[in-house]
Amino acid sequence: MRIRNTALVAVMCAGLAATLTACGGEGETADPDAGTNGVGKLPATKIESKARTAAGGADAVHLSGSLMSKGRTYKVDMKLKGDGGTGVVSTKGSRYELLRVGEELYLKADAGFWAHQGAGGGSGGHNGDAAAAGKLEDKYVKVPSGDPAYKRLSGFTDKSVMLDGLLGLHGTITAGDRGEVGGIRTIRILGGQGGGGTLDVSLEGRPYPLRLQRAGHAGVIRLADWNKDFKLAAPDEDHVVDYGQQIPTGT
Repeated sequence: MRIRNTALVAVMCAGLAATLTACGGEGETADPDAGTNGVGKLPATKIESKARTAAGGADAVHLSGSLMSKGRTYKVDMKLKGDGGTGVVSTKGSRYELLRVGEELYLKADAGFWAHQGAGGGSGGHNGDAAAAGKLEDKYVKVPSGDPAYKRLSGFTDKSVMLDGLLGLHGTITAGDRGEVGGIRTIRILGGQGGGGTLDVSLEGRPYPLRLQRAGHAGVIRLADWNKDFKLAAPDEDHVVDYGQQIPTGT
């Protein structure tokens, strides 16, 4: 009986040992960098550098979310690549579409937007504005390169301008927690312990930045569809109208 009990204990111990080995062993933890691109092992400043390099080398990106600039909050949903971009920007109840192909910039909005801007600028008063706004509704207006609004509006369609303006963290950069953005494993880096912004960097594939919390809670931006190409073409001529005066600087 004693021999049989000893054999039973040996079998149970062997099974327990196998179970512990399969689970990584008692007292051991899984390697958080297993199967990743390895940037999680790097110093935080190096992670930021690699994220910037990856972003700068990408052919295309989709930016969406909100950001504050000069006291105004903008909601953006833009697809950008090297030769232009397209998407929607809204602020203070105004919503307009932007399209840039090369150096050519187009703006499209509804009649309410143009009526609010005083479309036409003529002497016909409210009725004149309403008539002009109706002609501009859902039409593309080409923004002249010399117009003061061109530089400000075209910035939303410029991949380099947007990324350079968004990706900087302020203060001492440190590494934070690991998490997920859109089902992709990430590591977070923080500027000034988070007060200077946070950036979630992909641990899968190239270390693209995937989510940005801007310094001072000045908006949150998602960055997706890295290197995913999209169609970018100038609108048909019959969908383009001449605004006839300087584009309103308040848009």
